[in-house]
Amino acid sequence: MLETRTKCGDPIAGRFRTGIAGFDELSRGGLPSGRTSLLSGGPGCGKTVFAIQTLAHAVREHNEPGIFVTFEESANRIRKNAESFGWGICEFDDDALFFVDAQPPQEWVQAGKFDLEGLLAALDARVEQMGASCIVFDALDIVLDLLDNPAEARAQVHRLNAWLMQRNLTALITHKARSSAGHIPLDFMEFAVDCSVHLDKIVVNNVSHRSVQIHKMRGCSFDENPASMVIAADGIRVAGPYNRQPPELASEHIERLGTGIERLDHMLGGGYFRGSGVLITGSPGTAKTTLAGAFIEAACQRNESSLFVSFDSREDELVRNLDSVGIDLRTQIDRGLLTVMAVRAHEGSSETHLLAIQSAMTSLNTRNLVVDPISALVRPGNAPYAHGAAERLVDWAKSRGATVLITSLIVKDKTAMEGTPLQISTMADSWLHLDFAEHSGERNRGISVLKSRGTGHSNQVRELILSDDGIGLADVFTADGEVLMGAMRYQKERARQAELEKRAVETRTRQRQVEAELRNLEASRNAVDAELEALRLERDSIEATKEHEDHIDSTTRAGIGSIRDKDSGAGRDTDDD
Repeated sequence: MLETRTKCGDPIAGRFRTGIAGFDELSRGGLPSGRTSLLSGGPGCGKTVFAIQTLAHAVREHNEPGIFVTFEESANRIRKNAESFGWGICEFDDDALFFVDAQPPQEWVQAGKFDLEGLLAALDARVEQMGASCIVFDALDIVLDLLDNPAEARAQVHRLNAWLMQRNLTALITHKARSSAGHIPLDFMEFAVDCSVHLDKIVVNNVSHRSVQIHKMRGCSFDENPASMVIAADGIRVAGPYNRQPPELASEHIERLGTGIERLDHMLGGGYFRGSGVLITGSPGTAKTTLAGAFIEAACQRNESSLFVSFDSREDELVRNLDSVGIDLRTQIDRGLLTVMAVRAHEGSSETHLLAIQSAMTSLNTRNLVVDPISALVRPGNAPYAHGAAERLVDWAKSRGATVLITSLIVKDKTAMEGTPLQISTMADSWLHLDFAEHSGERNRGISVLKSRGTGHSNQVRELILSDDGIGLADVFTADGEVLMGAMRYQKERARQAELEKRAVETRTRQRQVEAELRNLEASRNAVDAELEALRLERDSIEATKEHEDHIDSTTRAGIGSIRDKDSGAGRDTDDD
């Protein structure tokens, strides 16, 4: 039977799973199987809900019969209350889940005497008949208070504990944590059991906070820190430890997602990394929601299921407001790709909102999450718990491979560098900051990238422009070392344009003057060249004439000389003869 009774847990580790979301992770497997666990807490902490939810899970999911012994409420009332959680309690027959109404009769109260022996004898037969593996004793302190002294109470607890150990039952005993006058102190019970779990409920500024803490668990490892807890529509949920290991290694996860604004993608080196955390901060009215809407619309256009959690606006208001800047969320909602979860921060604790978001993401299997603004959780009553809830939400979503974009309000008299109200800037992989630049009686939005891990990004402040046509980023415009926006930029641009136009006119005028002078010089040069050419021709003609005359003269002299030579020779020849 031992192996059968440990089916809710790991037979090797000997754990009995409760089926309570988060608690089995907190306890690293569940309650000790075949042992006794004590569940203590004040009124309204959820002790009975915890116990009946554990039994219902064992019956429904693992077909393990259980017994619920109640000393305070009637069995019918417990069944009716438990049925509201949707566990199907009324569908279980007595062989699956048996309720024992053990409220002390009036004669016990008057006599001040009580003994568990008769009850345990009756339970023996029922355990054997059902083959029960688990049992709950709810509000045992009710009957222990009937005893005259603590010694008798201890004796009854030890008798019960021995009975449970002999039958190897996984048992859960609930009792009220109290030490007020008129009640027998029951602190010794924590020493008698193998596992002690304490539930707590406090109210801070009209906001209720529940928590659970495992005080001890013999022979087992567990998380010792208190964890936030809520009682939701489907039962108890605990903010258990989250899985810090992402589904893929970061070195292998380099897919970029568009921001919905092309020029912003360029500023971020291509967009956000998939599975990363993005933080957008700014004062009211700087367009944080607008940038979040652009991202979520782009995600839906990639046919990715997305969730938009708004703490500021209803769904119809959000759709209307973003439509004014060209972001169409209605189409994506109608396609079933986008779910808008509109809530108010004052409607519950930060842990309540965290678990609601986790539940919605799980059921919708979303790949992208927007929370706008996360800083809404920092309200009276929530402030001490908001940071932990926000941190767990980001880490939990990223561990699922989801891309998370959260916006946060920054108080105007503080700079972005001083951090965010929740101090969550260290969790963000990319951090965008929006701000107003005030000049000449007007405000203009500016956007800058404060950090973007793992990627090169712009270090410039760009002007963010919203219009009916959508979202735009203006080129950086500086003058005298200052980034100008709006009317100041327009005036400076017009003045610069006028100066450029003036310089262009002056340049064209001077160009025409130079061209005219060049033409004049060219004409003068042509005239000189012509005169030079004429002189050269005249010189050549003179030289040619002179050469011709010299040639004629030379020829003439040669002819004359020849004639004279002949005349002289004839005379001499005659004389010689």
